[in-house]
Amino acid sequence: MLQILETIALEAGRAILDVYKAGPSVAYKTDSSPVTEADERAEAIILAGLANAFPDIPVVAEEAAAAGQIPNVEGRSFFLVDPLDGTKEFINRRDDFTVNIALIENGSPTVGIVYAPAKGVAYTGAANEASKLSISEQVTITGREKIACRVRSSDLTAVASRSHNSPETEAFLAETGVASTTSVGSSLKFCLLAEGEADVYPRFGRTMEWDTAAGDAVLRAAGGITLDIDGAPFRYGKTKQAFDSDFANGHFIAWGRKA
Repeated sequence: MLQILETIALEAGRAILDVYKAGPSVAYKTDSSPVTEADERAEAIILAGLANAFPDIPVVAEEAAAAGQIPNVEGRSFFLVDPLDGTKEFINRRDDFTVNIALIENGSPTVGIVYAPAKGVAYTGAANEASKLSISEQVTITGREKIACRVRSSDLTAVASRSHNSPETEAFLAETGVASTTSVGSSLKFCLLAEGEADVYPRFGRTMEWDTAAGDAVLRAAGGITLDIDGAPFRYGKTKQAFDSDFANGHFIAWGRKA
C-alpha cells in the first residue's frame, strides 16, 4: 500500500508544482479558507488513484468534504486526504506546503505519506517504520533513509504553527520549559519530530483530521505519539460531534520519543 501511496502523492505533487511555477489563482470557500487550482487538481489525481488501487476503502478528502461529498466511515477503515496542506504557504510562495494521504484503522493513522514538493522531500510511515525520501526535480525518488524520534532531553525544542499561534500555545511552551521553538507550516511539524529535529508540537486551535493524519502516521511509526488534552491517544473518524463538525480536531500535543 505505501508504495502505491508514494506514487499517487508524487503525481499529485507534480501537478501542484506546475501550478506553483505558473502562479496560482485563489478562491475562497464558505469558511473563508483559500483554495487554488492546485488543491483541486491534486485531489482529483489522488481520488482517482485511490479508487483504482483500493476501490473498497472510502476516502474523506478536504475539497470533496467541503462540497458535501462525505462517505460513511463508521466502523470502517478509510483514507484521509489533504491534497495541499499549507495553502497559505503555497499562495505566499513559501515551500512548506505538503500532500497528505493517510490510512485510518480503528481510529488510528497506520499508514501515511507527507510529500513537500517544493522541498524535494517526503516522509512515510507504516508498520513501526518511518522513512525520509529524497525527491528529484524530475519527481522521482532518489534516496530513502530510516528516521526515528530522538530521546527527549531536558532542553526541549518545539515546533509550532507559523500561521496559527495562540496564547495557549505560548503558555504551554513556558510551562513545559521549552528552550527553543521553530515555526513551520503544514504537516511538516510532525515530520520534524519524526526525524529527531524537535521534541514537541502543541496545537491549541482547530484543525481537521485530514490536516494531521498523515503527519501523525509518520510520527507514530517513528516512535512518537499524539495525545489529546486529556492525555489519551489522538483519535480519528470523529463524527456526530456535539460541539463541532465531522472530522474536526480538538487540541492536541504531539511528542517525540519519551525515553
